[in-house]
Amino acid sequence: MVTGPAGAPTPGLPHPLPGAVGLSHLSAYDWEAADGVCGGSPHLHLVCTEAYVVTGGRGAVQTLSPDGYREIPLEPGSLAWFTPGTVHRMVQGGDLRITVLMQNSGLPEAGDAVFTFPPEVLADPARYAAAAQLPPGTGPETAHAARRRRDLAVEGYLVLRESLAAGDNRPYLEFQRAAARLVRENVPTWRELWRAGALATAQRTGTQLDELASDEPSYLGEATAYEAAPTRLGGFGMCGRRDEYNLPGTTLPYGGE
Repeated sequence: MVTGPAGAPTPGLPHPLPGAVGLSHLSAYDWEAADGVCGGSPHLHLVCTEAYVVTGGRGAVQTLSPDGYREIPLEPGSLAWFTPGTVHRMVQGGDLRITVLMQNSGLPEAGDAVFTFPPEVLADPARYAAAAQLPPGTGPETAHAARRRRDLAVEGYLVLRESLAAGDNRPYLEFQRAAARLVRENVPTWRELWRAGALATAQRTGTQLDELASDEPSYLGEATAYEAAPTRLGGFGMCGRRDEYNLPGTTLPYGGE
């Protein structure tokens, strides 16, 4: 529930979060994967930059990009972010908790993220969708499906990482291309979300600057404040248990994340 002045409900909140970003909180998974590492599901985003702000615990984020593999330590106060096309894997080191800031609120929830499943899964959209989907809810069945999804993503991820370590970035580049092909049909929907969210927010700033320059800042008469609370606690995200906010421009992934 989002409320405006004096606590009044505002179902059609006219302004998104600053910069039209998405916001969630994650507690990293402590499930051990095939390589002995505890953590989340490796994935990339096609058009959104993602940032981690560490609020507690210890861990790391492993990243893959065409120029190689990195492991970035995470501790309270750390900030790390990843541009589109960078595979990232959150690694649990002990009670790791982060706040996630996502560019283009609404696009990640609409399918901008692609798991590092093996090539044969990526090549079949129906098979990919089945592997990525989770049952609704937060119970044992959903937890089992989320862990199975994580393990399948790690299977593909380890092949990509080993190839990069050997100096061969071709499998990684092919993964990027396969991910792009997989989501191409979503681009018209994403474009509308972007226009209504991030683009509209930037354009609104331009209008405000024009009004300031003309000494007629009428928009200041609309000044107010809003507040929000999480609308789902402990959901199963890509990297960990996720607390989510139902804010303008965001479509909560109750069926898939």
